[in-house]
Amino acid sequence: MKVGVSSYSFEKYRKNTGADYLEICDISKKIGFDGIEFTELEIDGIDGCSDMIECALKIKEHCEKIGLKIINYAVGANLLSEDKDAEIEKLFEQVRVAKALGVSVMRHDVCFVLPQKPLYNYRDAIKEMVPSIRKVTEYAKAQGVRTCTENHGFIFQSPERVEELILAVGNENYGWLCDMGNFLCSDDDPIRAVAIAAPYAFHVHAKDFLFKSRGEGVKPEGFFETRGGNYLRGTVVGHGVVPIVNCISILKKAGYDGYISLEFEGAEDNMFALEAGYKYLRSVI
Repeated sequence: MKVGVSSYSFEKYRKNTGADYLEICDISKKIGFDGIEFTELEIDGIDGCSDMIECALKIKEHCEKIGLKIINYAVGANLLSEDKDAEIEKLFEQVRVAKALGVSVMRHDVCFVLPQKPLYNYRDAIKEMVPSIRKVTEYAKAQGVRTCTENHGFIFQSPERVEELILAVGNENYGWLCDMGNFLCSDDDPIRAVAIAAPYAFHVHAKDFLFKSRGEGVKPEGFFETRGGNYLRGTVVGHGVVPIVNCISILKKAGYDGYISLEFEGAEDNMFALEAGYKYLRSVI
């Protein structure tokens, strides 16, 4: 296994300093990360880019120059949209960006909110979304890119739901971005959940949270509510309640030998969190 980092982990740093994509690549390399992944690219992430493809090519060239692997590209999507063809075309465009970056894996969302229809549930959503997901992954396969979906967004965070979605799609080019922290958002046990996810894992996120039970009182400042009404706040990887050592052990036993990518979304100082999280993950792996 190797240690990666998500560009999303630099959000506070970029906001405070105005750093562009190339600068965060340099910082990642300096800290010691083996690879970096990018969330949906913005044209203004590098000065002078006319479109996302040009931006992707500049990032790829820079990462090759400094010896930093680009390991994943993560984008949004709503495949319950009324205009599914338009949404699929957007994902086709993002596949082309992923190819320009040189990645072999692209994570795309599926949905975050269910339609307000009588008796409509996540299983109905699966039936509705499967044809679109198959079109996207077949297009991506022809470009040399595997697609996957992450357990996040409340509707598809529980491990059984994501597994059901992957099995319904039934395509070897489509798998799981296993985020070991996000299972807490649906009040699932990460150890049990990662054991379900591991056989389907194309990529892995290490994320950590502080946890407060609803029974301990009102929601603390900076925390958000889980599906079951408990409270979470992002924190430095290794500082929270996610059993990261156990989760990585489960993944290893399942044969996963890819990247464990640090994802930080806490209140702590950004650089401290990245450096401390890196050291923790490196020691665990």
